[in-house]
Formats: sequence, structure tokens, C-alpha cells
Amino acid sequence: MSEVIKLRKGLNIKLKGSAEPVLETLSLPATVALKPTDFPGLTPKLSVKPGDVVKAGDALFYSKYHPEVVFTAPWGGKVASVNRGERRRILEVVVETDPNAGSAEFKKGNPESLSAEEIKGQLLKSGLWPFIKRRPYGILASPDEKPLAIFVSTFDTAPLAPDCNFIMEGQLGSFQAGIDALAKLTDGKVFLGIGQKSVFGNIKNAEIRQFSGPHPAGNVGVQINHISPIGKGDVVWTIQPQDVLFIGKLFETGRVDFSKVFALTGSEAEKPKYFQTIVGAPVSLVTGGRLKKAGYKQRIISGNVLTGTRVKPENYLGFYDSQVTVIPEGDDYEFFGWAKPGIEKFSASKAFFSKLFPKKEYVLDANLHGGERAFVLSDQYEKVVPMDLLPVFLLKAVLANDIDKMEQLGIYEVIEEDLALCEYVCTSKIKVQDILRTGINTMIKELG
Repeated sequence: MSEVIKLRKGLNIKLKGSAEPVLETLSLPATVALKPTDFPGLTPKLSVKPGDVVKAGDALFYSKYHPEVVFTAPWGGKVASVNRGERRRILEVVVETDPNAGSAEFKKGNPESLSAEEIKGQLLKSGLWPFIKRRPYGILASPDEKPLAIFVSTFDTAPLAPDCNFIMEGQLGSFQAGIDALAKLTDGKVFLGIGQKSVFGNIKNAEIRQFSGPHPAGNVGVQINHISPIGKGDVVWTIQPQDVLFIGKLFETGRVDFSKVFALTGSEAEKPKYFQTIVGAPVSLVTGGRLKKAGYKQRIISGNVLTGTRVKPENYLGFYDSQVTVIPEGDDYEFFGWAKPGIEKFSASKAFFSKLFPKKEYVLDANLHGGERAFVLSDQYEKVVPMDLLPVFLLKAVLANDIDKMEQLGIYEVIEEDLALCEYVCTSKIKVQDILRTGINTMIKELG
């Protein structure tokens, strides 16, 4: 194994409520949904209408500008509804599940004996292609592109993130098949970023790089920056470990299997642990009857506290998420909170007496503790970004709509998750992630 890449910058937010290594398989949900809003930049076109009967792996909608990229039903049944928002924007396609609906059939085989075009065709037809994202921009990969490399981060350092080593128990064979398939899609290498005590150390057909350090060491964007930085015109692909499993199982069985492990985490979870269910299952399937203080104001997040989406129990889990976090809402006012010693408060700047207890875990809420202020220049962002860029200047270039400066300052190398800690530590309460996505959308519009 190559030398460990040690990252010094970053921040581990010590929250209470990490998931115990216990896995419970949930019953089949009554409905599942696929949400076009989970895919930045996608313009969806429907393949079905309410009342249609589909199998797992049948197309529900497709990309207007890349019709070959289809989004398929995670489980079979009857299309219950197509929910729309403003200007008839498609928000979700809901399928009423049927345990006897069956699955669409695809060609199975050893990926190493298949051509790149055969593998690509399988991924496109089965609806597994959308699990592959491209950098720059963190959007869906285009089937017309050839990536310089493919990157997989096999560990997550975000607050209360699920343990991928635990999730992968007994499934490394399918993971290896997925890696073998991905290796055919690039003339470069498949890079696996691993942490300490990783179960992925013996994976073949990939180059393994070990990372250590605080969050965001587990972010694939940070790993790309330290392995092979992205320049203008470069394209690389990324994919998450459980999504690699989906690909491996497709070639092993000839069917799609959207079974996924989610971690229920957070201080408001009664017994945080792991649950296996279907991609696009209702949030209530994971949280129902498993939260503290019934009726208490809680914030349910599909994803982690830094980059996740606020949801309600009747909503559906995010396509790329593998975690549900529940924390107090924190919409109350704390009188003279700034003047208290802060024994029970976590501080990135170590301003509270809690710094005397470095291993302490905290119950943190969603309270912003103030409103947006002047965007001032300081080094607080640089302390939590282990990449060779200047976040404040990049964000100001976005606000000024200066495309040349955005390019020079590294917008090709980052997406929201890479600068999420900047938003957390920001004393000015700047919406860093929203600003960055605005800049990314500008780059896509102007340069493609």
C-alpha cells in the first residue's frame, strides 16, 4: 500500500447519536419514489403515467438532453402519482409497491469479459448510470465522456456518518464485480480512498490510497485534489461504495437490486442503528416509532447535518443518501447564551470551556445563533479546507459573476460538500453552499 496521505486541516464535529453496528431489515414500504430534484441540472421527461404497472428496473423518467440516461423504478408496482411543483416541475414519481411485481431482466456476466460499450449499455438500461457523477460540478456523468479516472471514497468522515466497513460485511465479492465493471469505463485508473482499518485493502483492479485526518478527509473531492487535481477540460467520475454494490449485483444476477443500508443517527434517535430498505423509501419507514420525545420539535435530515436535506416523515429518502439524522430544531431563544461558559456547547474556535473535554460528544440543534452579516476576509475558512485554494476569494468571484476568476480560484475542484465546513464555522452566517452552486450553474451555462 502507498504512503498514507495525512491531512491536517478540517474539523470533526462531535455529535451524540452515532449508529450502533446493528442491522435491521425493514419490511417492504407501501410506496417508493424517485425524485428528479435529487439530480442537479436534470430536465426530466416522463416515461410513465399514473396507473401504469412497472417492474423493478423499468424506466420512470429520462433525461431530456440525454434520453439514453433513464431513471428506473427501485421496486415494481403501480405508478400511484406524479407530483409536481411550481410551473409543473416534476418533484417525484411515486410507485405503489407490489411484492410480486418482479424485476426487469438484464444480461449478466463477468464484467472482465465484457466490453466497455456492453457495460455502459447495461448501466444505462438498468437505471444504474445516475449513480455515477462527474467532476467538475458534481452532476450526472455524460455517457459521451471518457473520464481520466474514477474515484471511490470508501469512508465517510462527516458527522455521525455510517461505517462503510460494517455495511460491506459479506458483500466484498459484489463490490469487486462493480469495480471490475467501472475499470472498463476509463483508460485511466480506478482510485479507492480508504481510511484506517479498512476492509477494502485487498480490492483488485484499483489503485488504493489511504487518507487520515479530520473531516473532510473522507470527501471524494478532497481525495481527488490530493491524488490528481482537476484542471480545465479534465473530467473524472465519482461513485459511492453502496452504489458500486448495485453495479456488481447487476452483473452477478442480471437484475437490479436497490436494497440499501441507511444509518439512523442523531441525538433525537431512540436507538441509533442501521436499517436495510429500498432506495426512495419513505422517511417514516426509518424514523417511525424510533425517535425520542414524541411531539417535540425535531429536525429530520436526509443525509448528514452539513449537507443533508430537511425532510418530513411523509417525504422520501434522497437518492444518494445513506443516512438519516435527527437533531433538535432549536428554534428557541437562549438569553445571554454568548455569556455562558459553554460546557455543553461545541466550538470550532475553542471559545467555550468545552475545549477542556476533547472527547466529549454534544447535543447540537439547528439554531443559527444570529443572522447574516458582512462577508469579511479572515482565515476561518482556510483552517477547515485541506485543499490548495482560497475559499473566500472563490465565493466573492461567484458573487461578482467573474468566470475567469472562478476558474483561476478552483471552482472545478469543489462542490457543496467540500466547503460545507466553511458554512458551519462562518461567523458571518454566509450561505456558502448556495453561493457555490450558483457559481457552478453559471459555469455549466457559460462553458458547458
